[in-house]
Amino acid sequence: MNVVVLNTFYAVILASFLACLVTTIGIYIISKYEEWGNRNAAYFMSFAAGVLISVSFLHIIPKSLSMSSNAPIYLLVGFLALYAVNRYMNSYVCDERECEDLSIGIIPMLGIGFHSFIDGIIYSVTFNVSIFTGTLAAVGMVLHEFPEGVVTFLLLERAGIERQKAIVYAFLAAALSTPLGALVSYPFIHNINQSVLSIFLAVSAGILVYVGASHLLPAVEKENQRYTIITLGVGIIVAFLIVLSKGS
Repeated sequence: MNVVVLNTFYAVILASFLACLVTTIGIYIISKYEEWGNRNAAYFMSFAAGVLISVSFLHIIPKSLSMSSNAPIYLLVGFLALYAVNRYMNSYVCDERECEDLSIGIIPMLGIGFHSFIDGIIYSVTFNVSIFTGTLAAVGMVLHEFPEGVVTFLLLERAGIERQKAIVYAFLAAALSTPLGALVSYPFIHNINQSVLSIFLAVSAGILVYVGASHLLPAVEKENQRYTIITLGVGIIVAFLIVLSKGS
């Protein structure tokens, strides 16, 4: 392995583990101040919804469309796939009342986990274009890692999963999945062309839109907190900053 390839590999690993660290810090802080977190859960959920939905519409979807004309098909596939998982849980895993609570945590966890795994793949791709390109992508992606960790933990707890398990599941899904995606994809990076990457991006966007619109925002509405519209707006502003940081 020559020096350039080695440096690129180290950059990918460093960036992906930095993302993992930021997400883990979010999980740690919200689990440490659990009572405060649950009291303000609606604000975290509305903020996360603003970030995830806006990033999808402002960056991920346009990017996937620019890379492949088939992107809308996979956008629909991502959305419907998570919907199908949700329906499966409601119909076969447990009775309707239990699943209504359980799906509040499990479905977002699956969606955020898949998206974080794709983030790891994107690190591999962008750093292989150049260190500068990878750094720009990393700055943008790291900005939304913290709220992903926070909201994943909070929703798992609200689903009735005990605290220690919620911490572990949130870490595996939202944090560890990013370096895992980078490590798994790196050996095959030269086989990941624009068409393949557009599929990953479009599916990821469909999943995030489903999570935000079908789980986070309805959960916020149930809480009926007065200022959630403000935190939703802040999330949208953060999404704009993420897009700008990527030079879109």
